[in-house]
Amino acid sequence: MDCKITKKDTHTLIEILSDKLDSQIAPSLKSELVLISGNKEKNIILDLSSCRYCDSSGLSAILVANRLCKNANGTFVLCGLQTAVERLITISQLDSVLHITTTAEKAEEIIAQK
Repeated sequence: MDCKITKKDTHTLIEILSDKLDSQIAPSLKSELVLISGNKEKNIILDLSSCRYCDSSGLSAILVANRLCKNANGTFVLCGLQTAVERLITISQLDSVLHITTTAEKAEEIIAQK
């Protein structure tokens, strides 16, 4: 799996290590998200700072994470967006739905405020 998962006190941090979040990676990311959610984790930070490309299956995984957190009354934060990924999220109008910030540290601050 092309990601690093770090469990912290208030949240789980998932760092995508590949430069692409696409149909090769998205299915295993979704599986991890379901497992994390099943473990009663309700706050997830997805760090895409290494990721330069995202396709529709990647977007789908992002939306799964957002829905799982929302259903658990938690918070999902996306951080570290590269230009192309940020553009895709803006075009998809997901920037109005998702919590997005620049760094994992700022994402942790958002979760701490909830």
